[in-house]
Amino acid sequence: MTHADTPSLVIAVDGTSGSGKSSTSRGVAERLGLRYLDTGAMFRALTWWLLREGVDVRDEAAVAAVAHRPAIESGTDPLAPTITVDGEDVSVAIRGEDVTAAVSPVSVVPEVRARLLALQREVIGDGGIVVEGRDIGSVVWPQAEVKVYLSADPDARAQRRTAEQGGTDVASTQQSLLERDRIDSGRATAPLTVAEGAVHVDSTHLTLAEVIDRIVGLASEAGRA
Repeated sequence: MTHADTPSLVIAVDGTSGSGKSSTSRGVAERLGLRYLDTGAMFRALTWWLLREGVDVRDEAAVAAVAHRPAIESGTDPLAPTITVDGEDVSVAIRGEDVTAAVSPVSVVPEVRARLLALQREVIGDGGIVVEGRDIGSVVWPQAEVKVYLSADPDARAQRRTAEQGGTDVASTQQSLLERDRIDSGRATAPLTVAEGAVHVDSTHLTLAEVIDRIVGLASEAGRA
């Protein structure tokens, strides 16, 4: 099964922080010859810009007033995804601790979500893409042919995220992930939730290859439907 078989297919991958969404989504996109979009990177990019501009990220009104200003562009190559802000590559910068600490309060601002929702739908366009985030199947693209909710137990997620970041403090990482879950699940606008019709995949005891195989299988079933 390739992109030629399902040129308009949209695969929505939602789930908790540290559950393996990025590696999984990129792997599925590569296998199927589809484009890839990391919506979380868009929130991080806007957060990075706000910090650079000296905007108080915890002042909702201040964030809302300027959320429309930066030009944010997402590259969709799963092998080398990029993201730019006003033409500047921020792929590395948005992964810094300062952005990680600030992205949650930015992401709950309705004007931010509305602005980025429009950008996300524009990128999805005619389909042929794997999109990862927290509200893809429920809000961004509820008509997606394949919806997946990816999760893992907190300890496994913390171990993975700590290893990704080259750190050693698993307990602190786990606390940070659980706090992010609380904020994402409790926000008024587009909360983290299992979308209607989504298949729940628990990656705790699965390898990355097994998770990718599972989602590729779902895509094959969708293509035959």
